[in-house]
Order: sequence, then structure tokens, then C-alpha cells
Amino acid sequence: MPPMSRRPPRGGRLVLPALTALLAACAGFGPAPDAATGPRTRDALVMQLGPPALRWPESDGGERLAFPTGPMGVHTWMARVDTTGRVLTVENVLVPARFAEIQPGMGQDEVLRTLGPPQPNWTIYYKARDELVWEWRFCDDFQEPARFDVLFDGTSGRVRSTLAQPERLSNPWGRGGRRDWCSR
Repeated sequence: MPPMSRRPPRGGRLVLPALTALLAACAGFGPAPDAATGPRTRDALVMQLGPPALRWPESDGGERLAFPTGPMGVHTWMARVDTTGRVLTVENVLVPARFAEIQPGMGQDEVLRTLGPPQPNWTIYYKARDELVWEWRFCDDFQEPARFDVLFDGTSGRVRSTLAQPERLSNPWGRGGRRDWCSR
């Protein structure tokens, strides 16, 4: 029987640095921001999530801020901040309950205020149907990556309908194969 080698397996020296780099890359998307226990000011929230993609003034003088994590992220954090810069609420708006708020006839700004910005690379206009489609990535109720689409009338900019489906259904190799699961 050959003697046991004490050398690590080939490539074994790269595992720890690669794992460390992967975890460091994910650190920016750490735990969900929470107005009760997380950043308590607009500045602290921006330090944690980066600059907001969109912001809207609120009637009380505060503002609403949208922080999408896409294109492969599955959250858009929507924060409400008061006039002093204090964070009042932070919530992930890419959830089925929010999708249910999107109704036919709504305008594009109403959809943006509800869900935040769609993925720009996944926005498409279908000339033959005069239809504009916006798309978001989210985790469905089964913790599977899924896509939510809002279909607008291209002329009026009003919602025609919506569609949600798991990503695995659009897999070009069929429904089998590897399944990516979301984590909480």
C-alpha cells in the first residue's frame, strides 16, 4: 500500500481564498435593512445599500427611496424617510402581496412607486403588439427565483396585465436540470 501523502489535494489551496472572496462579495448584500434595528438615518441607509435608484417626495415632506439589488438580486428595498432624515420603514417590495397591487389602468409612475425600477436590460417593447414589458426578479412563495412582468399599452403607458412565473419554466433546456433556490 502506498504511503499517505500529506500534501493537500490539487487545487485545495485555492478553496479557502475563493470562499473568502465569495463571502466578501456577498457582504454588501448582508442582512435585510430594518427600520427598527438597522440604519436609523437616511445617510446610514445609503452607506449600507448605496445610493437609491429612485426617490420620490412624500406629502408629509419626507421621501420614499428605492434600492434595487438586481439584476440577479431578488429584492428592492423601499424606504420611507421623514423630513429629518430618520428612517421610518424599510421593506422588500418584490413580494406577491405588492404584485397584487398592480392593476390594469395604472400608470408607469404608480408601478415604479409600488415596485421600484425594473431591470433595464429586461425591458422590451413589442412593436407588433404596441406593448412595453417591464420585468423584476424575485423569490416566489416556494423560495424559487421567479420573474414578474408588467405589460403596458405602448401608446398610453397604462398597465394591460401582469404575469409571474418561476425562472425554471423559461429554461431553454426544459424543466429539468439544476434548480436555484432563494435563501431567506
